[in-house]
Amino acid sequence: MAVDYEKMILDLVRPLVVNPDDLLVKVLSDEDAMITVQIMVNQDDLGRVIGKNGRIANAIRTIAYASAARDHKKITINIESF
Repeated sequence: MAVDYEKMILDLVRPLVVNPDDLLVKVLSDEDAMITVQIMVNQDDLGRVIGKNGRIANAIRTIAYASAARDHKKITINIESF
């Protein structure tokens, strides 16, 4: 069963941001064993998505890593602002 990483990460991040219209999640590359996902948020929401000491970002990455591991893949998530 293939996982839609874009939708999964969008569903995780959308409740965290104040400006959901500015949220963009894009899968940049989906090679055989490596997936790269970019999360773009409004500058005001960057702290909310990263969290104190990066705890929220690490939680998002942990969920994505576990999901990718089921497909025998590795995932990289980049969080940036506009």
